[in-house]
Amino acid sequence: MDRDAPRPRVVVGVDGSPSSYAALRWAVRQACLVGGTVDAVAAWELPGMFGWSGPAVDADVDEEAARQGLAQELTEVLGTEPAAPVRPLVVRGNPVDVLLRASEGAEALVVGGRGRGGFARALLGSVSHHVALHANCPVVIVRPQAA
Repeated sequence: MDRDAPRPRVVVGVDGSPSSYAALRWAVRQACLVGGTVDAVAAWELPGMFGWSGPAVDADVDEEAARQGLAQELTEVLGTEPAAPVRPLVVRGNPVDVLLRASEGAEALVVGGRGRGGFARALLGSVSHHVALHANCPVVIVRPQAA
């Protein structure tokens, strides 16, 4: 076996929702099964980015806040020593576009069934629906455990 061969990579979208936390746990279990790694991806956009008004925010500060938030979420969900290597990635852009780019060449793309926005009764969120239709790798949509 070639020791320099790349390890399988599982990409997971993390947005702070219970559904994305369930997806993160699923992605780590899958990475353990295939001897791979996890790329935990959080996408962020500036408020008003697509509107007519210019945002009155500092993009560097917002990105740093997103990085800190993702690091905290990973620790809260997985603990300080996850079962598989997890690489946090914070990328500015539309979540669908960011996840599709991040998942190129991945073993799988894992997302939660419902994110932080939208209608709570909807079966799938818009991000999970779009990546399921357009990803070039298998997509796993995870729903959180019922309380």
